[in-house]
Amino acid sequence: MIAKVEPLTTARALRGPFDYRLPGGMGQVGKGSMLLVPFGRQRLLGVVTGLAHSSDVPPEKLAEPFEALEHSVPPELIDLGLWTAEEYCSTPARGLTLVLPPGSGRTRTKRRLVADLVPGADPEGARPPLGARQREVLAALAGGARPAAELGGHAALRSLERRGLVTLHNTEQRRRPEHRAVGASGPAPEPTAAQRAALAEIVAAMGGEGDPRLLLHGVTGSGKTEVYLGAVAAALERGRSAIVLVPEIALTPQTVARFQRRFGDTVAVLHSKLGAGERHDEWLRLRRGEARVCVGPRSAVFAPLADLGLVVIDEEHDPSYKQDGDPRYDARRVAAKRAEQAGAVVVAGTATPRPESWRRLRRVEMPERVDGRALPPVELVGMPGVSGALHPRTREALERVRVREEKAIVLLNRRGWSNFLTCQSCARVWMCPSCDVSLVLHRAAGAIACHHCGHRERLPRACPDCGSVSLARHGAGTERLEHELVELMAPLPVLRLDSDAAAGRGAMAGLLARFDAAPAGVLVGTQMVAKGHDFPDVTLGVVLDADSTLRFPDFRAEERTFALVAQLAGRSGRGRRGGRVIVQALQPDAPCLGHAARHDAPAFLAEELERREALSYPPFSHLVRVVCSSDEGGPQLAASEALRDALSGLDAGILGPAPLFRLKGRERSQLVLKADDRAGTVAAVGRAVESLAGLRAHRGVSWAVDVDPQ
Repeated sequence: MIAKVEPLTTARALRGPFDYRLPGGMGQVGKGSMLLVPFGRQRLLGVVTGLAHSSDVPPEKLAEPFEALEHSVPPELIDLGLWTAEEYCSTPARGLTLVLPPGSGRTRTKRRLVADLVPGADPEGARPPLGARQREVLAALAGGARPAAELGGHAALRSLERRGLVTLHNTEQRRRPEHRAVGASGPAPEPTAAQRAALAEIVAAMGGEGDPRLLLHGVTGSGKTEVYLGAVAAALERGRSAIVLVPEIALTPQTVARFQRRFGDTVAVLHSKLGAGERHDEWLRLRRGEARVCVGPRSAVFAPLADLGLVVIDEEHDPSYKQDGDPRYDARRVAAKRAEQAGAVVVAGTATPRPESWRRLRRVEMPERVDGRALPPVELVGMPGVSGALHPRTREALERVRVREEKAIVLLNRRGWSNFLTCQSCARVWMCPSCDVSLVLHRAAGAIACHHCGHRERLPRACPDCGSVSLARHGAGTERLEHELVELMAPLPVLRLDSDAAAGRGAMAGLLARFDAAPAGVLVGTQMVAKGHDFPDVTLGVVLDADSTLRFPDFRAEERTFALVAQLAGRSGRGRRGGRVIVQALQPDAPCLGHAARHDAPAFLAEELERREALSYPPFSHLVRVVCSSDEGGPQLAASEALRDALSGLDAGILGPAPLFRLKGRERSQLVLKADDRAGTVAAVGRAVESLAGLRAHRGVSWAVDVDPQ
């Protein structure tokens, strides 16, 4: 038998699969098996993508695998990995890497030695008589089997085993992730009429009625999670499994806690912050069917579940569902493909839908909060002429929170103390040596740092160019805002949630738990504070510099601004005290801010879709972005120009090449294609990049293809 094997190598021009002769005695090998194979002079991990009875290569010239690994990948995931590679202009090897068990070839199943009494054995009749240590071990085992490590040294156990009194055997030891619950707990509330109606539509779709791709459009606080729980229960009742995707690892613990309260140990979790052993063991539980529900961020879309019946995409508007590295897949699109393969239902839920989802998916509406309360009033205030980070109206509102001992969430989507540092004598700006960006001041760390490559320097005391000690700090980030709020809100606690404050494992969940448990206080942070958290006692939400994203050169700027403000507004007023929201902006009359203040997603989306159709942007076209980079200026631009020439006959608009700022020491340029034919454009770009990357003229140039760039 011949195995078609895709070696897991990073070479873009490599074209597999390659044939290997399977020797007798290797065991059961099939599609999805993982093999260690000889490849040139290397020993590589390879994935079997199919079997054949013959090969174009004579059998005696075919190499044999060294060994087959312990676990295999479901065949349908092999198909999904290969589809992802093709859909996102990557290589088969990189696509297959997405579906492999965590730590493939490195992480092993953990085992432990367990001791138990032999039924019916008579220790009193043992000859020679038992020693005191042996009797202690037997007494400890009287209550049932125990791990050998808990019984002290193994000498007494081995002696008892030889005498037929004890059995010793190895069992798997599960490395269980710990999930710290944050937010509301207790029994499930009685569902509202809107929740029952939404669940009924999802269940009907599971039965084959209507389009199985649904958009659950529910305002913040409408109880979408309870609908997800009901839908998962319906899938399990039908003997199907379910995947629940969340946009951020920060949301995983509270989501897992809610699902585990409802479904127990049949819920598993997959995300990158788990230890290697924990990820491995959770993957195995899903593969074996011991767990039937998987919760996690985008990579959980590749969970090895059989009989998939439901995929939930919570907060589907969130851009973090797009992978940064190759393959640059969008988990929302991969989820739709996987559901199509399995005959499953997809439920994309959000209060602020993407225009693409609004146009393409069947809508299920939940227009009211579960408690019947109105959405909080939103006040837009202009910052021109205002000194400092906080508007007087914002200060008044925060003072009221302090006096009444309530809770507030303050969002500023910029971390650090100050945006940049300058010398007031010679106008020097401290720049990153590897990127064309200024360094951000982090006062607590006594450093200035690049938020792109991670470069750090000690905070300067004087200008190295002119020697002046007159240094100016410009702008404000979450660290500086926290310092100001600590003084303003004393004695209430102020907690900061950004990637600096929550860098360690479990730190983010710990911060959220502290804020949840506090009777009053302020949570300040970046967009992390706006993502799906449910704190019923928050009475004030504040967004600072709300229109900063509108100044980005991005056709999604309005969409992101609307979503950020509307999502933060949704964190306020969920409890009996009600709430309010203040939004600070340089242009408070911006249309997207007005729609967000009125909580009017349909009006915003209608306007946004009209604008995009006029400009032929998604969802009315498809974008493919190719970034070329090199160590020095020139080669990257020549590569982009060569790619433009190679694609000149394509029926697509080609924008560029255009220069990009230097990043991590690499000079960059980009080409963007706008086309109606997605598949044809992606295939053409893939062929062109593969051809050009192999040319001597472009040696040293890196090519990054991004389909549906975010």
